[in-house]
Amino acid sequence: MPKEMLTVVDRPVVQYAVDEALEAGIEHIVFVTGRNKHVIEDYFDIQPELLDTLTQSGKREQLASLQKMQLPAGAVSFTRQQAPHGLGHAVWCARDLVGDEPFALLLPDMVSFGKRGCLAGAMELYGQTGGNVIAVEQCDPTETNKYGIVGKGQDVGAGFAVTEMVEKPAPAVAPSNYYINGRYILQPEVFELLGTQERGAGNEIQLTDAMKRLTGSQPFHAHPFDGRMFDCGSKEGFIQANVAFALGRADIRDLVFGPIAEMIAAEERPAEAA
Repeated sequence: MPKEMLTVVDRPVVQYAVDEALEAGIEHIVFVTGRNKHVIEDYFDIQPELLDTLTQSGKREQLASLQKMQLPAGAVSFTRQQAPHGLGHAVWCARDLVGDEPFALLLPDMVSFGKRGCLAGAMELYGQTGGNVIAVEQCDPTETNKYGIVGKGQDVGAGFAVTEMVEKPAPAVAPSNYYINGRYILQPEVFELLGTQERGAGNEIQLTDAMKRLTGSQPFHAHPFDGRMFDCGSKEGFIQANVAFALGRADIRDLVFGPIAEMIAAEERPAEAA
């Protein structure tokens, strides 16, 4: 089971990324997949048997929901990363499909939770600044060694200029506590840099390394996301996302809030008794 197909409440995490992209105005979506991930392509294909079953069963609500998730013909492309050489290499594999155009990059296992998707805000900032935009959030200052951290420069609109990018710096030397959260708007020149990028951390081609080279010729700005990004590639992030999205939905909130509150209370009672 690809992690992109793990279900948060009632839909796979990759669906949340697609919905976020469409909300932000993205018109064509390119998926970079790999071995044993054909299920992602099948998921976004039409399913005539299921549509027919729902129609005959009179399940109009489910049918409408399924049709709403259907991407228009020609609006999606797939390419493969034949070997796991890192995020930078995965992005480079999409170069011919993207062409000489700015593009947005969404890491699908990072699920955006807020009043609106993270990419929509990044697109607004991009409209003001051009260049390249990275979405960021603030982490605990003592945990900067877990993330890619950016340096904070002059405020620009609802964002700020990026002065530097450092991969997992120690708290004592971190330029800030703003970390890159998996949403990017990049110029196509990054593809040329990725094609010549030397391997970095983990012996992989790192996107951050190519972006740092690109800062020499193009501006970078950061969009601080006012929601929360859940890392569904981790156990704790996946569980937290399910709880957050369930509590955020009017149709099931009351069904899960009570049991969750009871479980928390049951966990706290022994400690109080002690």
